[in-house]
Amino acid sequence: MSDKSQPFDLDIFLRNLPALPGVYRMFDSDNNVLYVGKAVNLKRRVSSYFQKNDLSPRIRLMLKQVHHIETTITRSEAEALILENNFIKALAPKYNILFRDDKSYPYLMLSGHEFPQMAYYRGALKKPNQYFGPYPNGYAVRDSIQILQRVFKLRTCEDSVFEHRDRACLLYQIKRCSGPCVGHISAEDYRANVAEAATFLNGKTDELIQILHHKMNQAAAALQFEEAARFRDQIQALGLMQSQQFIDSKNPNNPNDIDLLALAVADGLVCVHWVSIRGGRHVGDKSFFPDVKDDPEPNGQDYAEAFVAQHYLGKTKPDVIISNFSIPEAIQTALNSEHGKQIQFVHKTIGERKVWLKMAEQNARVAIEQRHQQQSSQQHRINELARILNMDSDSLNRLECFDISHTQGEATIASCVVYDEQNIQPSQYRRYNITTAKAGDDYAAMREVLRRRYGKMQEAEANGETVKWPDVVLIDGGKGQIGVAVDVWEELGLHIPLVGIAKGPERKAGLEELILPFSGETFRLPPHSPALHLLQTVRDESHRFAITGHRKKRDKSRVTSSLNDIEGIGPKRKKALFTRFGGLRGLMAASKEDLAQVEGISTALAEKIYDYLH
Repeated sequence: MSDKSQPFDLDIFLRNLPALPGVYRMFDSDNNVLYVGKAVNLKRRVSSYFQKNDLSPRIRLMLKQVHHIETTITRSEAEALILENNFIKALAPKYNILFRDDKSYPYLMLSGHEFPQMAYYRGALKKPNQYFGPYPNGYAVRDSIQILQRVFKLRTCEDSVFEHRDRACLLYQIKRCSGPCVGHISAEDYRANVAEAATFLNGKTDELIQILHHKMNQAAAALQFEEAARFRDQIQALGLMQSQQFIDSKNPNNPNDIDLLALAVADGLVCVHWVSIRGGRHVGDKSFFPDVKDDPEPNGQDYAEAFVAQHYLGKTKPDVIISNFSIPEAIQTALNSEHGKQIQFVHKTIGERKVWLKMAEQNARVAIEQRHQQQSSQQHRINELARILNMDSDSLNRLECFDISHTQGEATIASCVVYDEQNIQPSQYRRYNITTAKAGDDYAAMREVLRRRYGKMQEAEANGETVKWPDVVLIDGGKGQIGVAVDVWEELGLHIPLVGIAKGPERKAGLEELILPFSGETFRLPPHSPALHLLQTVRDESHRFAITGHRKKRDKSRVTSSLNDIEGIGPKRKKALFTRFGGLRGLMAASKEDLAQVEGISTALAEKIYDYLH
């Protein structure tokens, strides 16, 4: 590893690099990581950057900024690949290929309870629960849950509700649950339903249908015609789903978990379209777009390889990966070592699988067309807003919008939402609990949030930290709120353009008034104005984000204050109640006997709590 305490000499560094596998990291003069790469031979790979003349424009631009390089030696190329992937995710280097949607993918979970709960799940997989997936998105999980509710009638309620029901809920009434909470089904029969659901999710649908046929015939022979009709309905529902959603259904010997990856490159954009087949069933698909703004001539194969590494290393893997691009042997080795068994990597295929791969390719091309149209539309909106604000459109990229939400002064919340890179950026949203302003004083609340956000940004910048300032700040409110913002700007010495957006006298969408305090202008834009549509989108998102935060804070405050009104309930007993029942819903569902079982809660106090809440 290079020694940063000494002046960096590139020639000496390259001469002393070992001919071993490892990972290298390139830094700029501010010690920011520019690029992370892996190599079978560090000496040959790193030296090649400074010897070749046919480098891509992205790499040439990056090399101009390199100040020093660090290396880490590994035992193999596969180990280097895993370490490289970990560095990329942790450091997010500017010039690496990044697929930003790297959240944990959702699973369908069957819990390990006596009466297992069927639920949507994200996070680390834990025993004794059963997990099925991963799914491309939450919609695919919820679709599967609806199917299982109709066919197998498994419970979806939380434990705090399940344990305190005294009568069956609406889902039982509409035949979406078998009512295990109140004993409408035995534990043995419920476990049988869970086992059948797991069989379905594992792709053994033909086997399950045979079992159901046998049960139907048995019930009919015993003259239990209602039971036989229930099995018949299950068979029909499963047959319909199989015909609509299953791949490779003609060959039951094929592995059930398959991923299809289709790469497309067009119009300067790169897309990898992922199709997920779980348990033999098509559960969904998703298009991924890496950031290519620093790469005017993107190489699709490089981006495809980066996607496979980032998408699969350290995560659940399928039995088969079918792609329209080749996957390097080093990546295959690393994935197999983590999977514990050989994954089938298929680059050329025939028959039914080829049809599915062609469909994935078509989806990738369509996604690029849609992204290109969306970017053109967003750029048009930005250009129009820049024209109205007398700004250069190239200097208008990032908008931040603020809104205040409360109910008659209760639980005041300020929101800040961010629009950047031609899209809203939820990961950069922030909520602020207003602490200094009096209840209902929107002006003071706006003053507090603006001081806190931009005062801290000034402090961070003074300490040498990199700060991303907005190009325009949008204030949801009239002249009073925008006047407060102007005062804060003078106080902090800021020169960022301010825009106020007021609902106008009629308070109707499309009739908003724009306030530009530094030019003294107040005007309306035409309802069809692209600039107005952009401002409305950001303003509405800020309003939504503020309201949801306020409601959560208000509800929590009301629950807490309700318990505070009960004599004998202090912080310790309140915490014990919330821990035991998980919140107000669990408390409301609890009986007097359940309340009395909580540590520190006597029978008399349990009755008092029960009577107060009911």
